[in-house]
Amino acid sequence: MIMARLLTLTALIFAALLIAAFSSSSSPTHGLLLVANKNDRTLGLIDPADGRQIATVAEGGVTGHEVAASSDGKRAFVPIYGNSGVGMPGTDGSTLAVIDLSKRKVIYTIDFGHGVRPHCAVLGPKDGLLYVTTELDKSVTIIDALTLKIVGSVPTGQAESHMLAISTDGRKGYTANVGPGTVSLLDLVGRKTLTVIPVAGHVQRISISPDNRWVFTSDTEKPRLAVIDTATNKVDRWITLSATGYGTASTPDGKWLLVALPDANAVAVVDLATLQVVKTISVPPAPQEVLIRPDGQVAYVSCDKSHQVAAIHIGDWSVKLIEAGSGVDGLAWAR
Repeated sequence: MIMARLLTLTALIFAALLIAAFSSSSSPTHGLLLVANKNDRTLGLIDPADGRQIATVAEGGVTGHEVAASSDGKRAFVPIYGNSGVGMPGTDGSTLAVIDLSKRKVIYTIDFGHGVRPHCAVLGPKDGLLYVTTELDKSVTIIDALTLKIVGSVPTGQAESHMLAISTDGRKGYTANVGPGTVSLLDLVGRKTLTVIPVAGHVQRISISPDNRWVFTSDTEKPRLAVIDTATNKVDRWITLSATGYGTASTPDGKWLLVALPDANAVAVVDLATLQVVKTISVPPAPQEVLIRPDGQVAYVSCDKSHQVAAIHIGDWSVKLIEAGSGVDGLAWAR
């Protein structure tokens, strides 16, 4: 009887340890926040639990503005854009750096064959393909994320297709075409442009709501955010902001949309039920990109001129600052 009880107790302890280990490994903070330090020409690796940058990886002496992570969290993909801003004179990047996050080094370089200014990389939610905006080709290039081979492209029909958002079913893509002030709707399966949506004189950044109903892009000439109805493929309305907007991201529950306001050193919080700004949060200078952690509890905002990432806790809207590199811009979460 005593031996049986001991065996039962041992089994219970072992099960508890397994549960604890599983809970720890599947914790929302069990991952890395990746940040493109564009002025340092490095990829920063941030431990979200400790709130500090624990390592940097040199990108090879050329600037990458954006970053994406592989689905298994083992690799990062950094398009090497060049030393210019969109639509401005400068070098034309022609490669994408593949970084091993455990070895903390570039392990492979994908060559596009000519200068294309590759910028935004997004991993397809269903097909495992990597979609990269290639501005000078007026296209989105498709890469097999496992073989690291270029397998196709989708024309956008517009110049300066800078940023990309993909629907949750992986079938549609939307590019923000900066100079033309338009958004291209792409059929990612058929690999063709479906339509081009006029928006404003000049736009920047783009995101899609979790229910795929709305696409958001910022008018960088006026303090307003375009709300595109994906059913009609037209601008349905405008959200008035306190300053011109930039990067946006929705919380996974579809409740909030956060909008970076670079000139106001702030982030606007939009209620997605009413599409109205309900709160403005102060952050360090020149907020750029917004990334919502997969659990929806924290929004990370890269602040270009401060060398910092603002971690906004969505439960109470409090802000903690994380030191990063110079010119922090693109963000990604490596699970």
